Amino acid sequence: MSGRADGRDFDELRPVSITRGYTEMTPGSVLIEMGKTRVLCTAAADPGVPRWLKDTGKGWVTAEYNMLPGSSRERISRNSLNGGRTKEIQRLIGRSLRAIVDLQAMGELSVRVDCDVLQADGGTRTASITGAWIALHDALAAARADGLVETDPLLDHCAAVSVGVREGAILLDLDYPEDVSVDVDFNVVMTGEGRLIEVQGTAEHAPFTRDDLTGLVDAAAAGIEHLVELQRKAVAG
Repeated sequence: MSGRADGRDFDELRPVSITRGYTEMTPGSVLIEMGKTRVLCTAAADPGVPRWLKDTGKGWVTAEYNMLPGSSRERISRNSLNGGRTKEIQRLIGRSLRAIVDLQAMGELSVRVDCDVLQADGGTRTASITGAWIALHDALAAARADGLVETDPLLDHCAAVSVGVREGAILLDLDYPEDVSVDVDFNVVMTGEGRLIEVQGTAEHAPFTRDDLTGLVDAAAAGIEHLVELQRKAVAG
């Protein structure tokens, strides 16, 4: 098959930029850019938990996700921000983050992460997860400094990337034109230790084999390993 339109190798991520402390009003604030996709992730901790968790001693991490009206070529109506796709993505982000948090160690503390897509060019949910981990890290660090939590509840890193198959070739980190044209489309979420949190995949145009599945996950794992390293550098700065 022909090469990628932006000149990348099949197993190459788009250029990634992480700006920590992008805004000043929340303790966790990160702008993550993957190619032309840009997502602002913010996070803050508050005492208390949802009613169904009261008196359990456990904390909670939840997420909201929105594509802002000017984030794509066709304006997104604010009335559609709570649609089915939005809810599915924010549940994915929340599940992914909770997988690497010791909720018991949080005590009855809640962290809400907001992921707002400023510009969309494919991979908005995966970029949101990668950036949200940094925002969560900083929000929990602020909570410890304020005496809201005694120990660090973070157990591991968490990052995500998209992968796909086009004409038999596996492509890492799909931009929008690739996302809508691949034969197979996957989103993979993993821990820093390389353990799987979630794999979302479908045959868009042609079925795939078990060997394809293994190749897709392996490609995603290599990309996520690099993203985790960028997370480490970001929080160490």
